[in-house]
Amino acid sequence: MYLIAGLGNPGQQYQKTRHNMGFLALQALARRHQIIIEKRKFKSHYGSGEILQEKVILLTPLTYMNLSGLAVASFLRYFQIPSENLMVIYDELDLPWGRMRLTNKGGAAGHKGLQSILDQIKTREFIRIRLGIGRPPERIPAESYVLEPFSNQEKKELPLLIDQASEAVEVIIEQGLTAAMNRFNVRESKTGVLEK
Repeated sequence: MYLIAGLGNPGQQYQKTRHNMGFLALQALARRHQIIIEKRKFKSHYGSGEILQEKVILLTPLTYMNLSGLAVASFLRYFQIPSENLMVIYDELDLPWGRMRLTNKGGAAGHKGLQSILDQIKTREFIRIRLGIGRPPERIPAESYVLEPFSNQEKKELPLLIDQASEAVEVIIEQGLTAAMNRFNVRESKTGVLEK
């Protein structure tokens, strides 16, 4: 069984902001596999189902971003899911807009939701699906930038990034993290060639 958590902030005012990329990706994944996220437990919405014949729990914490770890840790304990079967989907300032990167180690790099998870589960051994939102323009604080709505151009490109996140989850489940990293941790160069 996998626990797949999408990070974001609850509330209508945050729904379509950069910091809610994890929520948006998880909702798209749920639609793709007909999983309804409406049950409530441990200050979260969640739904259970199957992806490629593997049991999954899809989770959106209802705490604010900086307390995400409370919900994630509670679900891991309650359902006895090992941390290596945890996937966390979240926005990443250190990746250019539209890039996705998969990892299974590292620190929080200033992301308060991820830091909360690290603090609560006491291990770095879990899968991260990092969705790039890019750095803010000069003079705009990161704290403000992540809570801004997507630009018009970002809105056009958002569905592709969200679809890629769903595909990444599917490849991880079906073929393992290494195969998924080999497939998705690439970028297109100016010559059109995919590079690591």
